[in-house]
Amino acid sequence: MKKYSIHKLYIVGLLALSAGCTDLVTDEVDSIVTPVGNEGFVKIKDVPEALASAYKDLSTYSDQAGIYALGEHVTGEMIPPTRGTDWGDNGVWRTLDTHTWNASHSYVLSAWNALNQRAYRANEIIASDPNPQQKAQAQFLRAFNMFQVMDYWGVVPFREVTQGVNDLPSVMKRSEAFDFIVKDLEEALPNLPKTGPSVTNGTASKAAANWLLAKLYLNKAVYKSTTPEGPYTFDKADMDKVVAYVDAITADGYSLEKDYFNAFSSAAKTEPILVVMEGTAQNRWFMTLHYDQNPSGWNGFTTLAEFYDTFEAKDTRIGAPAKKNGSQYSGIGLGFLLGQQYNDKGEQIIDTRTKRPLAFTKDVPLVGAATDKGIRVIKYHPANSGKYILMRYAEAYLMKAEALLRGGNAAAALTQINTLRTTRGASTLASLNAENLFAEIGRELYWEGNKRTIEIRFGKFLTGPGVTKSDAYTVLYPIPTSALVSNPNLVQNPGY
Repeated sequence: MKKYSIHKLYIVGLLALSAGCTDLVTDEVDSIVTPVGNEGFVKIKDVPEALASAYKDLSTYSDQAGIYALGEHVTGEMIPPTRGTDWGDNGVWRTLDTHTWNASHSYVLSAWNALNQRAYRANEIIASDPNPQQKAQAQFLRAFNMFQVMDYWGVVPFREVTQGVNDLPSVMKRSEAFDFIVKDLEEALPNLPKTGPSVTNGTASKAAANWLLAKLYLNKAVYKSTTPEGPYTFDKADMDKVVAYVDAITADGYSLEKDYFNAFSSAAKTEPILVVMEGTAQNRWFMTLHYDQNPSGWNGFTTLAEFYDTFEAKDTRIGAPAKKNGSQYSGIGLGFLLGQQYNDKGEQIIDTRTKRPLAFTKDVPLVGAATDKGIRVIKYHPANSGKYILMRYAEAYLMKAEALLRGGNAAAALTQINTLRTTRGASTLASLNAENLFAEIGRELYWEGNKRTIEIRFGKFLTGPGVTKSDAYTVLYPIPTSALVSNPNLVQNPGY
C-alpha cells in the first residue's frame, strides 16, 4: 500500500490539533501530495487512495480500548473486573467503570487524538479537488468522526487546511458542531450511492448518512441543551425527521434479521449498513473469553447480573448454547455465557489456574475477581464472524420507535417495539413508556459501543451499578491535558 509523504509543516499543524499522535508516516515513499500556497497545506494527488486509507482508519472503532471503552465501559451493561494482576493497567478500566476518570486518562487522550486526526484527514481530501462522489464520501467521514468528538466532549476543534502552523484550531461549541455535521451530511446525501444491506458495506451510502442524521436528530435535545446533563426537551419536528430518515433506510431494502445473531455473522443479509472492512471483529471475543477456551481469550470483560436479568428466558437475544460437535470453536456459545463451559468436544473445561471446572458466575466484583467470575458475552462468534459493524438496521429501527414515542405517537411506537420483540421471540408489551423502551434498546444493542449516549439521553448515565461519582459534569469527558496545552482556544469542561 502507498504511504503518505507528508509535508513537515502539515505534521506540526496536525500535532497542534492532536497532541501525542504517533501513527503518522513521514518517510518520502510516494509522491501523492503536492504543496499548495504558502501555509503548509499539501494537496492530495491520489484522492481514491486517501479515501481508502480513511476507511481503513475506521478500524480504530473496533478496538476494545479508546473510543469503544468510552462508549461502553462507563455504562450499566459492562464491567472490567481486575483479576489478580490481570486487567489492573494502572486503573484505566476501573476509573471508567466508577466514573472517576480525569484529564490524563490514557483512553480519553487516545480517543481524542484518533477522532480529531481522522476528521482532519477528511478535511484534506475535501480540499484536494475531489469529484462530487469523492467529496461526499469525505464529508460523511468527517461528519462521522466529528459526531463522536461532539458527543464525548461537547466541543469540536477544527483546523482549516489553509491555516499556518502558528494558527490555532478554532473550537466549535456543541450546538455549532451539530449544525456543521448536519450540513455536511445533507450536502453529501445526493452524491452518495444507494446501497442495500451487505456484509461488505465498507463505504458510505445514502443509508449510512440517513442513519447518522437520524441519530443526530434523536439526540438534538442533548446537543442543543445549555445544561449537558439535562433535563432535555425533545421537539416533535426533530422526532419527525428521525422517522423520515429511518423510513428512507427501510426504503433502500433494509430490515430486521429474523435470526438475531445472524446479523453479526458473515451470512448477514438484511441489517449491515456500515462495517469496518479492515481486520475482523476478533477483539469482541478476545476481550471476554477465558484463556482456557478456544479461542483463548484475555479473560476480561463481563456483563452484570442486573442487566442479564432484564431478559426473558425465551428471548433469543439472550443466546444459544454451544454446539460442542467437535468442530473448531464449537465449544463457544452465543450471547451470554453462564455456568459450566465446555471445549469443542463437549468436555468440561478445567481452569488451569484454579484446577476447578470453569463455570461462569452471575456475581462479579470490580476488584479482586476470581478467574471464573462474570457472565461473558459473544455476539460475534469466532466460527462465523462477520466484519465489525458500525451501523446496523436494528438500531435505526429502534431510533424510529423512540422518535414515535417522544413525538406523541405511543401506539405506533408500541407496534414497532412489539414487532421487534416478536421477531426476537420475546412476549409483547401491553404499553410503552421511556422506562421499558430504554430496557428494550439495551436488550437489542448490548455491547455495541453506544450505550453511554443512550443512557445520557434517557437520564440514566449518572446512576446505576458501579457508579461511585454521579456528578452531573461527568456526562462530558475532560479535554485531555495535552490538548489544552497545545491549543489555548480549548477550555476545559466544567468539573475537571
